[in-house]
Amino acid sequence: MPNPPADNTPSDPEALSAQTLAHYERNAESFWQGTRDHDVSQNIEALLSHLGTPPPHTVLDLGCGPGRDLASFKARGCIAIGLDGAPRFVAMARAHSGCEVWQQNLLALDLPPEHFDGVFANAVLFHVPSALLPGVLGALHRTLKPGGVLFSSNPRGQGQEGWQGQRYGVWHDLASWRRYLSAAGFDELAHYYRPPGLPLEQQAWLASLWRKGLSLPRPAGASRSP
Repeated sequence: MPNPPADNTPSDPEALSAQTLAHYERNAESFWQGTRDHDVSQNIEALLSHLGTPPPHTVLDLGCGPGRDLASFKARGCIAIGLDGAPRFVAMARAHSGCEVWQQNLLALDLPPEHFDGVFANAVLFHVPSALLPGVLGALHRTLKPGGVLFSSNPRGQGQEGWQGQRYGVWHDLASWRRYLSAAGFDELAHYYRPPGLPLEQQAWLASLWRKGLSLPRPAGASRSP
């Protein structure tokens, strides 16, 4: 993962989303070849181990890309549904996994209420501008069943936000990520750093698990970073 960008506040969220998606659309095949063998079984098992409902579990793979993890959830007996904003990724994910895949923009989610036991957000939510993150987390909170679980993995930093090449990202630290998720109505279950087995300074990814809480989320504006 490259070093995070310098701080940069977006002026046009729709434009930055379009540019990020266009990057993935142009590079869909090379992305698949470069990531198809990545082992994220630690993350998949972490989500499934925290689901308190009996199987089969209905899981949303948010930002599913070409479908690598969708196939893994399906192989584990889950009812797996993918979601991505890049049309080529949607087509690839359907072909590689045989699962249902929805084409939706992260910034304009239209999800069924209380439908999923778990949401798997692996290396995707960091693309959401911090100003819009409360709304996205609210949509994920609503689509989870009571007691459902959200898994997220993001490249970690100190809150830097801006462009890294043709992709927009936010490099959250644990403290700020906790504030966003707590404000959205989630209760923390666990967190860890990846890749496993390396010194902390070499673990570039922050993984965390969150259960949909019983309390109502605070207003979106209350969750912005101080």
